[in-house]
Order: sequence, then C-alpha cells, then structure tokens
Amino acid sequence: MATVISQTKLSGLARTLIQEKLLSEDEAKAIEEQARNSKTPFISQAIQSKKLNPLTIAETAAKAFGFPYLNLDAFNLDYLPPKKIDAKLMQSNRVLALHSRNNLLFVAVSDPTNIHALDSVQFQMGMNVSPIVVEDDKLGRMIEKIIASSDKSLKSLEVDDGDFGFGDDSSQIEEAPVDSEVDDAPVVKFLNKMLLDAINMGASDLHFEPYEKFYRVRYRVDGILREITQPPLAIKEKLASRIKVISSMDISEKRIPQDGRMKLVLSKSRTIDFRVSTLPLIHGEKIVMRILDPSSATLGIEALGYEPLQKERLLNAVNRPYGLVLVTGPTGSGKTVSLYTCLNILNNPGVNISTAEDPCEIPLAGINQVNVNDKQGLTFAAALKSFLRQDPDIIMIGEIRDLETADMAIKAASTGHMVLSTLHTNDAPSTLTRLLNMGVAPFNIASAVSLITAQRLARRLCKHCKIPLSVPKEALLRVGFIEDDFKEDWQLYGHNPDGCELCNSGYKGRVGIYQVMPVTDAISRIIMKNGTAHDIADQARAEGVNDLRRSGVLKVIQGLTSIEEVEACTNE
Repeated sequence: MATVISQTKLSGLARTLIQEKLLSEDEAKAIEEQARNSKTPFISQAIQSKKLNPLTIAETAAKAFGFPYLNLDAFNLDYLPPKKIDAKLMQSNRVLALHSRNNLLFVAVSDPTNIHALDSVQFQMGMNVSPIVVEDDKLGRMIEKIIASSDKSLKSLEVDDGDFGFGDDSSQIEEAPVDSEVDDAPVVKFLNKMLLDAINMGASDLHFEPYEKFYRVRYRVDGILREITQPPLAIKEKLASRIKVISSMDISEKRIPQDGRMKLVLSKSRTIDFRVSTLPLIHGEKIVMRILDPSSATLGIEALGYEPLQKERLLNAVNRPYGLVLVTGPTGSGKTVSLYTCLNILNNPGVNISTAEDPCEIPLAGINQVNVNDKQGLTFAAALKSFLRQDPDIIMIGEIRDLETADMAIKAASTGHMVLSTLHTNDAPSTLTRLLNMGVAPFNIASAVSLITAQRLARRLCKHCKIPLSVPKEALLRVGFIEDDFKEDWQLYGHNPDGCELCNSGYKGRVGIYQVMPVTDAISRIIMKNGTAHDIADQARAEGVNDLRRSGVLKVIQGLTSIEEVEACTNE
C-alpha cells in the first residue's frame, strides 16, 4: 500500500512541481527532507539531486504564479540599484534587488513562494516588493559575485592609520554607542587616508559625492576641483555615518542639511580643523569638508602677495586707533586669511579683540571669537552691540549683510574702535556705492571707512616646470600691459600643460591679486556728492591705486602667474 504524503508539509514550489508532473510526491518529500537536513533551500536541493534543471523550475514557477521570468545572463550589473539588500539577507534567502521605481523594488528570486524572504526584503528596504523569477544557479553566482566584489573593494580601501588622531570634541562623540556600520575598519581607514592626502596636497575642500551608479571624492586644490578616486558605491552610507559621528552631527538624520565641525590632531604642535556640511541629494548625502588650517593665519603679510605700496597702505590703515577696513571679493578669494593675518599682527596683550563670524574658521589664542546664530537671535548686529559693551579695541565682523550691521560697524568705527569686515563686491570702488545702496548715509561712509581691499586668488605657476613664452606686444597691450612695462627686461612665462611630478598641472599654490584703495579726502568728497563707482575708480587711479587687472599684470611680469589666470580671475 502506497504511503500517503501530506502536501501541507511541502513548500508551495514543491506542490507546484508535483501538480505539473515534474516531480512525484515521494521525490518531492525526499528532496524536502534532504533540504531540511542540509539546511539548504528546496530548489537548490532539487537541482543538486539532478531531478530538475534550473531553467525548467524557473519557467514553471513563473508560469504557475504569474510572475515575469528573466535570464540573468542578459542583465548588466551596472544597472543594479545603488541601495543594495544586506549581504546576509541576500545569501540566506537568495534574493537580489534588480531595479527600483518610485517605492517599488523588483527582486530576483528563484522561489517566488518564499514569502518570508520577500517580507524580509520589504522590511529592510522600506519598499513594496515585486518578484521576478530567475534561474537558481545564475542567481547564486550573481549574488556571490556581488558580495565578493564588495568585499574586495572594501579591503582595497585599507591603509595605515597614520600617526594622528581626532581631537577631544570628536573623541567624546566616538565614546558613545553608535550604529555598528560606523565601525567598519576599511571605511575608517579610507577616510583617514582621504583627510591626510588632502592636507598633504594643500587642498581647501573635500567633496564626497554620491550618484546613481558611482561615488566619487574630489579635492579643491588651488581653486580647481580634481577627482581623486571613485570608491565602491556600497560605502557611501557608512562613510557618511563615520563623518557625522566625528563631526558631532545627528547620525540618524538624513533628510535635512547639517553643519558640523571636527578636529584632526596631526602632532602636538599641529592641529587641523574641518568645517563639515551635509546635503541630502536624490542618491544619498553629499558631504563637503572645508579644511581650516590655523597656520595660514600666521604666514605673515609678506606671504600673501601684496605689492610694497599696497602692504604699506594696508598696515597704515589697520594700525590706526579707529576706522573701518573692508575686504571684498567673491567666496574663496582669501578674505578670511587676509583678515586673520591683520588680526594676528594686531593681537598683543595690550588690546581687546572680539570677532563675530558665521562660523569661526580659524581659532586664534588671545582673540574673543563668537559664532553667530541667526535662529537664536545672535546676529552680526546683535553681536556687535554686545562687543561695544565689552570694552573693545578691535572688532572683526565676518560679513556686513544688512543696513543694521553696516550702521553698527560705522558707529563703532566712528567712536574710537578699529573695525574690520568683509563685503561681497567686485572691486574696491563699487564697495562704497554698495554701502550707499544699502542705505548708509554718505557722510558716515566718508568719515568712517579708511581703506578698502579687493582681492582675488590666481594659481601660481609651478617654478619647476613653467615655460617661457613669446607673445606679440599688441596682444599684451589688449590684456592690460602698458608701454612702460616693455622698457624693462623681463620674461613672460606660461604653465606647462603636462605639469611635473610636483604639480601635475603646471600650477602649484596660489598668489593674491589686490586692489588696495585708501579713502582719501578727494574720494570722500566724491562720496559726499553721491558720485558713482566710476568716479571713485577714476580718482583712485589718479592717486596711484592699481585696479585688479593691473595688479594681476604685475604678477605676470614677476613670473608668478600666467596671463590666462589673470584674465580668468579679473574678468573685465
């Protein structure tokens, strides 16, 4: 008498194969028993027993349950969605994410009746799941290939830790319990290497950028972004979490921008600060880290590139007991370094210096630095009001953004205080008309503002590989050279497009280009008469003030930069 096998003990796929007469009940039960004992899926055991081939099972399952069939050999791995299913879940349940559309995830499975696997994927990914039936052997090989590729890529990120550590603020955060993904050693070592390489290359910013099919890291070196590497896409969330932890950010918040700060201790005598910003993009969080090297404020005014007369005028202005000194230029033109260089010159035990910034970029001992916080009501104007009650000698305001701050700065400069600040204008003459347009009275501008410096940063020619050039005189005159320039003996240089081992681009470092304009009595009279920026510029030129283009030409004559750089950063 034949033994009756209860079909309720068999999987849905096993019952389907019996109904399609591809397996007998005895064969299905035997395979199910073997699969249970060896802890392998039923479908894998069926293929291993050579009772059925993977293609037959896949086509039968797709037809029986109404799901589409896909030949994985025809699928390009490059088109896999960036957010992958957890490796353990992939292996144990034999599932693979193939494509996502809005909130729907298409998942490759060889057994569409494995509801537990589909539910696990839906829970982990937070998306609705739609099965696509594939052959079991091809699915297994693809999962192994993906995991092996990910492991190999992560292992390749491992580098030496280096002789450095994170500062006290960061270490306090790291002691707290955090998500286990943050402790991934290869990611930690990779980030350490990126930070050290950026510092060694003289970069000002690091960009960590996620895209749909790749992840890249770029450095801003000498004002130009350079792609450094494309690490595995799989590390983007772990890397973001690691950076958030050491920058005192909320590791669980990924929907809104965040700002943080971290400190890198290279040695007992050198510490580098990083200002960190996150921005949620459609494929993950972009992170930009600004390198704030305190040593840049102690380079001295000679290292900034001022011409002798420009340096003399600037030092005369900042050493006065009162007045308003303004530094103008676009973002990234070196205004902060110029201001801190002046503060470092003035910083001595006999004066009280207070600064308000958004945020404080370079910590300096002996200076009272305040971070403005608009949400809490601590604006530049509010900070300036408080400073005036703190017995100040010198005040630095990070930026004059509105009429209230401008009026307070001019009031402070007119009542016996030296005030330094910045504005975003194209050149020095237009700064005065900008203040007029903000609503500041002409008399206040003429009496309080003592000097304005406009500046740009041009890439410096690599001294090891710069090449001599011969350019027609007519072309040089069109650029901004004058007849007197040709009376002297000098050589024109350009950059080597191939660069050398030290620069790779023909440029190494940057040099400042300045327009230093004292507000003289003649310029004050023009302001009082509501003169235009052109009127002020003509008077400044008559008084021997070089505009930005002329200052750039002098740098070309000195062999410090190229004509292309001067034209690019002093576009007229």
